[in-house]
Amino acid sequence: MAKKQVVKKIKLQIEAGKATPAPPVGTVLGPAGINLQEFCTRYNEATRDKMGNVLPVEISIYEDRSFDFVIKTPPASFLIKKMANVNKGSAVGMKQPVGSLTKEQVREIAEIKLPDLNAYDIESAIKIIEGTALNMGIEIK
Repeated sequence: MAKKQVVKKIKLQIEAGKATPAPPVGTVLGPAGINLQEFCTRYNEATRDKMGNVLPVEISIYEDRSFDFVIKTPPASFLIKKMANVNKGSAVGMKQPVGSLTKEQVREIAEIKLPDLNAYDIESAIKIIEGTALNMGIEIK
């Protein structure tokens, strides 16, 4: 069987289990020519257990308009806001803190994000998450 040629790669962030052919998913994937309903059904089925999270998805579209997708872990900022119980980060970083996280919560986020981070061990991942949290105005206690 011949290898399929990837024509296009599209990255989206969609709420788990809630993909619909309506915008924004339809406006991005429609011009690519793939079956929107099939994508939405497969994505919703794959993310049903992660409801409530926003998940990045990388879609590979082939010459014959078939597609594959890879679901990544939720964005670090989303997990930080969720754990700190804040709606949004600070506009000025640590000059105006908006919430706080414990070291255990930071470790938990780092363990979730480790497969998608550019880090080899959990300690490096923790430093990355701490930096993101501090830039968002979230204190680490």
